[in-house]
Amino acid sequence: MLQHVSIEVPPEQIEPAVRFWGLLGFARVEAPEPIAGFVTWLDRDGTHVHLIHTPEPAVPRLGHVGVVVDDFATAESSLRDAGFDVDPARQLWGAERAFTRMPGGHLVELMAAPPQT
Repeated sequence: MLQHVSIEVPPEQIEPAVRFWGLLGFARVEAPEPIAGFVTWLDRDGTHVHLIHTPEPAVPRLGHVGVVVDDFATAESSLRDAGFDVDPARQLWGAERAFTRMPGGHLVELMAAPPQT
């Protein structure tokens, strides 16, 4: 099980990033005291996104975080209503997919369901 992903985000984009992830069901949780000053942790059902406050973040062009959302249409609509571009993607396993960029520039894939293996 993947427990967390760490994403570098400029300090001025932390709060917008927290709001973005909130639209996908993630809520802020406390980070351990020794690192709390330079990270923001988010949780959804035991899976974390760790935002690392970084003045000059590394943002991959194609690398991304994939998130299975509880309700694809609602997540897509919420993101669009909040001003994010959401680009539909080809269904590769019969489930809806789309891509968006979170504050700070990282690519995020939205999935209605995970691939079936």
